[in-house]
Amino acid sequence: MQKIILYISIALLTLVNTVCAQKKKPESFSIQIEKVGYQIEFLSYQKKLELKQKIDSLETLHKNNKISLQEFETLKLKEAEKTAKFIETNLNNYRTQIDTIIQNKLNDENTKIRHKTDTIDGKEVIKYYNDNDYVEYNVPALKIYKSKKEKEERLSRRTTSQVVFAAGYNNLVTNNMVANSQFGYGRSGFWEWGVTWNTRLSNNSNLVHLKYGAGFMYNSLHATDNRVFADINNQTVLVDAGVETKAKRTYFKNVYFVVPMHLEFDFSKTKIVDDKKVFKSHTGARFGIGGFVGVNTNSKQFIEYEQNGYKFKEKQKGDFNVNDFTYGLSTYIGYRATSLYLKYDLNPIFKNNPVDQNNISLGIRFDWN
Repeated sequence: MQKIILYISIALLTLVNTVCAQKKKPESFSIQIEKVGYQIEFLSYQKKLELKQKIDSLETLHKNNKISLQEFETLKLKEAEKTAKFIETNLNNYRTQIDTIIQNKLNDENTKIRHKTDTIDGKEVIKYYNDNDYVEYNVPALKIYKSKKEKEERLSRRTTSQVVFAAGYNNLVTNNMVANSQFGYGRSGFWEWGVTWNTRLSNNSNLVHLKYGAGFMYNSLHATDNRVFADINNQTVLVDAGVETKAKRTYFKNVYFVVPMHLEFDFSKTKIVDDKKVFKSHTGARFGIGGFVGVNTNSKQFIEYEQNGYKFKEKQKGDFNVNDFTYGLSTYIGYRATSLYLKYDLNPIFKNNPVDQNNISLGIRFDWN
């Protein structure tokens, strides 16, 4: 009788467990991920513990002169490599499980989950990202890409746009020479900014582009030997300032609105996507040669000095007999967004001076695509 009651009890328990299992809700997304995480931790702990035990055994053999020091080091390294390989292989399997869990969670055929390995605080971590949730902010180029597809399409267009910034050294060429200049080489400088458009000239080649745009150019000159510019008989010449000026804060500046144009040779690699050529600019070496035309918007001279314990700042604004228009040659060579930049004004800076002086600039240029 007792056996019959026992068998009936076991049968009832089995039936209840079966019904509960059928009604049991599927595990949540977080629990599934946690389980895999625990499995990874346990695997790592277990294998490292086994490795420690094996190394301890080898060390005992070495202390008892059963194996030599060289044999001990060789066997220890072999066991460590074997354990590391085993852990790595199993981590890849767990990584596949995580990919499957996340993909099932999304339940969307058009959504792809990808992962990449990164290092944070010296530890290797896996980052997961959704292709459809991609947003990139290109701050220097003032552009926002809402998807990778949009970015690829915009960067591979025949005409693309760039934000341009350049800065460097500036001086004057006098009697075809820059040597023995009347202006400080390190203090005199230039900078410019603007927008350009870059058009590929061929349907089947990425080599030759026409680059054109608009922007502003600022050229400053710091005279040596405590001198400043003065308008004497319609000629702009350097004269003694009459006071002890601050060399770094005393300078002459011209501002121009310019329209540059270059023939650019872009050696960026061409990609093949779906048997179709995809051209991108500014991803390889670049070389440009061309020129610019512009108009002078203002000319100013800044003079700063101290006298009798007082600080003085003067700002003189006028035409200073500066040519209203400018034009010249320019070239650059570089890689991706950064280039070495050289430009030279073909017309003299001043109108009526007996000796022509032409502006020349050398610096670094950035074309943010």
